[in-house]
Amino acid sequence: MSTNADTVCIAGVGHAAPATIRANSEILKAFPHRSEDEIVRLTGIKERRHAAEDESATDLATIAVRHALGQAGMEASQIDTVIMATILPDQPVPAMASALARRLGIPRALAFDLNAACSGWLYALEVGRSLIFAGTAKNVIVVTAELLSRITNPQDHETAFLFGDGAGAAILTQAAGGHRLHRMGLSGDADQYDSIQRLGGGARMPWPGAQGQDMDQFYLKMNGTSVFKHAVVGFAEQIEQTLRRENLKPEDIAWIVPHQANARILSAVSKRVGIPYDKFVVTIAKYGNTSAASVSMALGWAAEEGIFTPGDKIIFCSVGAGLTFAGGLLEW
Repeated sequence: MSTNADTVCIAGVGHAAPATIRANSEILKAFPHRSEDEIVRLTGIKERRHAAEDESATDLATIAVRHALGQAGMEASQIDTVIMATILPDQPVPAMASALARRLGIPRALAFDLNAACSGWLYALEVGRSLIFAGTAKNVIVVTAELLSRITNPQDHETAFLFGDGAGAAILTQAAGGHRLHRMGLSGDADQYDSIQRLGGGARMPWPGAQGQDMDQFYLKMNGTSVFKHAVVGFAEQIEQTLRRENLKPEDIAWIVPHQANARILSAVSKRVGIPYDKFVVTIAKYGNTSAASVSMALGWAAEEGIFTPGDKIIFCSVGAGLTFAGGLLEW
């Protein structure tokens, strides 16, 4: 536990997932040549959650935040900043963070969105940490919510099995007694810009039919082979850089909480960095890949399960579209 007034801590975490479970068997109906065993072997995913038609990302974010506030023993009125990491806000304008601030009853809070794809929550943690150190903020909600089921092509074998919906949140504060958050290492590789992308939905192609484009351009697309190769290297580099930055050895690490990209990727990373796979918090089997929400959901799930003990050194790591990379240390 930290008692240093100059230290930013995570005071509480929370996560939320839709009630509807979508199993591999349902998705496999569109791919009769593939099997359940193959999908589990290639991805590690057995099921994922899909939001109901009337369920919004803001709904899930609100649940996750309320859990985090409860764990922190704080009221929403104590929050002065809301940072939302997402690739798919409920609407383009205004920021989804503003909708959440109004929902929580803190309309005067500083509120903005951030998009670093799957690395978004870790980027947002570093932004929140920096705002606290700068004196701009005191108590910060760092939250993410993704409804990837809305932009996943059910006919695309590269992505149909991967993505799910969910949300996660953390409360950042300088108050003593929380879990110390160290500096995040953030970087990117824009040469791989087009390895994961959604072409439609922006200013260039705002709606289906614009410039003769069809709905296919509004789904997430991924070059699976390229992503696998760069993700293994990217995850490993973030873990190794965190170890060097914090003057730690692999055996000092109690847990790795990674972006839930693909179980085969995480297994390869484990071998590459010399940290046993049973030290990786892996929730992909039940939630799938929830992009920016995956690290926060995995952390929230692990905290809820009570697997962490005081003093545990935990490494976060992520690779996302862009490409974006993030990694850092949390002391429980």
